[in-house]
Amino acid sequence: MIVKITSKRQVTFPARVLDALGVGPGDRLELVESSDGFRLRPRRIRRERLAPLREKLKDGSGPFDLESFRSQGYDPALRD
Repeated sequence: MIVKITSKRQVTFPARVLDALGVGPGDRLELVESSDGFRLRPRRIRRERLAPLREKLKDGSGPFDLESFRSQGYDPALRD
């Protein structure tokens, strides 16, 4: 499989690859360097790191909207 690099050094992966990785818009991919080259793997949200945010949720406020939360300011201590 061949992918093209744009003038901005961006790459578009075929949908088949992204589907196999289980990723979609807004998800992150991690490149891991090894002696054989680079491996691509999904960067998953570590739910245990979200635990300190529970007190910011109000009881009865409904389900947590992760996308809305991502667009707000953040505590740098919680950043990856």
